[in-house]
Parts: sequence; structure tokens; C-alpha cells
Amino acid sequence: MSEAAAARAPGGAQAVQRALDVLHCFHDNGPDLSAADLARRLGLSASTAHRLARTLLGAGFLEQDARTARYRLGPAVTELGRLSYHQRGLHLAAPELADLAERTGATADLALRSGPHAVIVAGGSVTPRMGLRRPLHSTALGKVLLAWARPGDSGPAGLTLHAFTDRTIVEPALLAAELKRVRADAYALNDGESALGVRTLAVPVLDGAGHARFALAVRATPSVITAERTDWFLEQARSCAHALEVLLLTPAERRPPPPDGRGTGSRALANS
Repeated sequence: MSEAAAARAPGGAQAVQRALDVLHCFHDNGPDLSAADLARRLGLSASTAHRLARTLLGAGFLEQDARTARYRLGPAVTELGRLSYHQRGLHLAAPELADLAERTGATADLALRSGPHAVIVAGGSVTPRMGLRRPLHSTALGKVLLAWARPGDSGPAGLTLHAFTDRTIVEPALLAAELKRVRADAYALNDGESALGVRTLAVPVLDGAGHARFALAVRATPSVITAERTDWFLEQARSCAHALEVLLLTPAERRPPPPDGRGTGSRALANS
């Protein structure tokens, strides 16, 4: 790299980071944002926020309402999202999740980790009106992704442990103990920790190295997922998780199959 290029690199990297920060402002699936809203959220001057927004608008990463002049995510984000969805094979997971939901009467979701969040990428909770990000510490999906973390992922120590209900774990030592239990029991439970009246069980979709590539959850009310039926729900979820290992991971990435061949769905076998 030339001296001139080296001198320009920090500024260029900063501009890229700021543009990415603008896009991250739309993660909460809230209303359209003005340039002033973006400036306030990011701690930037109004002129800088406006310039970033106009650049992203020109590249198709934002679009602007002609009446209000407010911004929303643009077609380029949609295109890249759909490409990523198919490149990861997530379209193959949808039928397995639908079957799981039909068998159990629960909502079935598949999530992966993105920083301090579990991001739901397929399943019954993927709707236009719901945000897809979930906190790691207060959800069964997040606990699974923490308990079987991939190399390079930060641990629970750096998380901000917000309380969503009086059952949310907000003490680091208690969260560490909970993750130890999750590993020992091979599943995670969220019993009203993120929303009262909701019970969720989650299991990992593991690769050959024993890391969770995804977390799979079934969610319903406590009257559906009862203590007496927990083992049955876990059996159904684990069967689906094994099928997803075949569908979503390459042969080199997968765990060795069980000696008896059980736990792999028929649809996954047909596509392996």
C-alpha cells in the first residue's frame, strides 16, 4: 500500500463503518427515519447523516418516501438478503420447520447469532411486522448460541443483561450457571424470561466441531409446553435439528450420523 493510500485508509474505513451504522439503525423494524433521526441515533451532525443517507440512497441501500422524505431500507438490501437466504440453504429449512410446527402445535423458529443478538432467519416468527433480533441472555435461542458458541464469538461477559420480566436473568454469575445447565441438559428453556406467558425450548444445530451453527426453538404457552410433555417436545425438536444439519451443512461440516441412522428427517435424507 502506498503512503498516500495508507493515509486515506482510516478515513475510508470510517466512512464505511458510518454507512453500516446507518443501515443498522433500521434493525428494530420501526417506522421510517429522517436524516435528523439518523443523526440523533448515531451522534453525527445533520449534514454528515444527510450525506451518508444520500450516498446509500444512490446505491439502492436506502429508499426515500417522496411525501415525507424519510428513509427506509432499499431494494439492494432486499436483494442481498434473499441471496444470502438461498446461499445458506435456508429455503430448504422452511418445510422442516413447518412440519415441526404442525406436529407440535407450537411456533418453530431457526436462528443464528449476530453479535449480541439471536437473529431469526426462518420459521413462524418471520413476519413483516415483527423484528427478527432477540436478546441472547433472555431467550432459549440465545442461550443455545451462547452455550455452544462458535470460535471468535464473544462470551456472555460482554452482554448487557436487560430485564424484560421479573424472571429475566440479569446477574452474570446466574447466567454462567444457566449456560452450564444448558450444556449439561443439551437444551435451553425460556420460561417467561422475555415475555410472560410464553415458554420456549431450544436445541442446537451442531457442526462436526460441536459448535451451534443455528439454534432451533419451539415456542407456545405453558399450557401447551407442559412439564409432562417437555421430553416429547425436545424429541421432536432434536429430530428436526438433525435433519437441518443435513440440509444446511456440507458433508465435511456435519457431525457423523448416529449408528442407527435415527434422528434424520426423510426430507433431509432425500436432499443429502
